[in-house]
Amino acid sequence: MPSPQQARAQASAITSGKTAPEAGVAPPSQLRELFDGPRLSPGQRRIAQYLIEHITEAAFLSITDLAERVGVSQPSVTRFAAAVGFSGYPALRESLQAIALSTLGSAPGTPAEVTSNELQAAVDAEIENLENLRRDFTDPDQIIRVGRALSESTPLTVLGLRISGSLAEYFAYAARRIHPDVRVVTRGGSVAYDALLQSREAGGSWVLAFGMPRHAQETLTAMRVARSAGLRVALVTDLGLGPLADEADVTFATGTGSRLVFDSYAAPVVLSAALLQAMTDADPERTQARLEEYEQVAEQHQFFLRD
Repeated sequence: MPSPQQARAQASAITSGKTAPEAGVAPPSQLRELFDGPRLSPGQRRIAQYLIEHITEAAFLSITDLAERVGVSQPSVTRFAAAVGFSGYPALRESLQAIALSTLGSAPGTPAEVTSNELQAAVDAEIENLENLRRDFTDPDQIIRVGRALSESTPLTVLGLRISGSLAEYFAYAARRIHPDVRVVTRGGSVAYDALLQSREAGGSWVLAFGMPRHAQETLTAMRVARSAGLRVALVTDLGLGPLADEADVTFATGTGSRLVFDSYAAPVVLSAALLQAMTDADPERTQARLEEYEQVAEQHQFFLRD
């Protein structure tokens, strides 16, 4: 029997398919062309990025509302409008509204004969996953509670084996900026067992585990080891039921993109970012102190390019 990846490679190859007729430049591309020319300040780039990502809503916001959404001042929005070639924000908004209306006109609901290709279908599926996650966030209490618990666990262990390793590495990289002792486990077998047992002996109380398809037997075994050692397990996965969920104390189930040969993880990454946000909110003083310290070190050693 072929693996899911083999089956998708056979059935969902990236082909031209039956695409929509030419209708000019896509709205996001129009906006990028509009904003890419001028030399924008970091704050102005934040405004541009927000407009690109939220064009159908942002085009109809007042200058006050847009400034508040982006986290900048109203004069900054006015200067941005001038920087991209408009007489002021009203003129910019009029142009944005025309682009937004063209976006709405090409939204789902167009005739069936105008279908998307495989890449567009994959994006559509991820958009649906994100919409479902947005509905799940209507009640954020569980995210807040688990984020607080992860924040208080010292050390905090993050487990992700096989393809889930990339999600674990992302979460651990960010968590280290705000938490004093984050240990990431991306190797299974006895190496994972040693790390989990050492974490518990050092005073840790929680493990955050990622279990994406294809679900690994060694992930299930590692979760059992963690619980037998006295660690509680929060699981991020795609299925709310099944062996992995049965072994978790708390399960966050969210969809993965499965239209292409290899899965994509838009919703799990957003969910991870939400847990990180809950961790920062759980101990704001520690968060602020650690971030400030990190920025000083980053500046001293020139970790990053200057934008």
